[in-house]
Amino acid sequence: MIDVSDRAIVADLEAWEAKYGKIPEGAVVMFRTDWYQKWDRGDRFNQKPFPSVSLEALQFLHLQRRILFHGHEPLDTDTTPNLEGEAWLLHNHYTQAEGVANLDKVPEAGALVAIGFAKPEGGTGGYARYIAICPPDWAYGVSVLDAPGAPLPQQPHPLRRDERGVLKPTPIDR
Repeated sequence: MIDVSDRAIVADLEAWEAKYGKIPEGAVVMFRTDWYQKWDRGDRFNQKPFPSVSLEALQFLHLQRRILFHGHEPLDTDTTPNLEGEAWLLHNHYTQAEGVANLDKVPEAGALVAIGFAKPEGGTGGYARYIAICPPDWAYGVSVLDAPGAPLPQQPHPLRRDERGVLKPTPIDR
């Protein structure tokens, strides 16, 4: 998780690496801005520029560090007129997470990210839940053993794949 407040550039990534070591291939890189803390304010979405990631930083992460994907709190990657970072990612088949929350509760290095999501038929994106599995001495969060409802309760209409592989809710007794 890289803490930035304006626009992430390659120098920000290099500074992070100087402190924590080289970003490993296959890593998940999240950009923290605390933007999510004001999502309940509608006027926040009209503020420009919002914190963003430069095209050069995205290219560095994907082409040189070969990360799995990156994520950020705002709903777009960048604030350029043609969304150059967003366009580059999508045209080169890279994955990103937008609208991520609670990055202020994740360590800057050393967390494992678990991802749960469904791929809607014909969709270019969808909702996902990102869970940071942190070191045992981390101040935030709870153990799965202490979480309410653990293990997770059985859902009344779980998602199942139909004959074409599309996820759809189905009754349990089916």
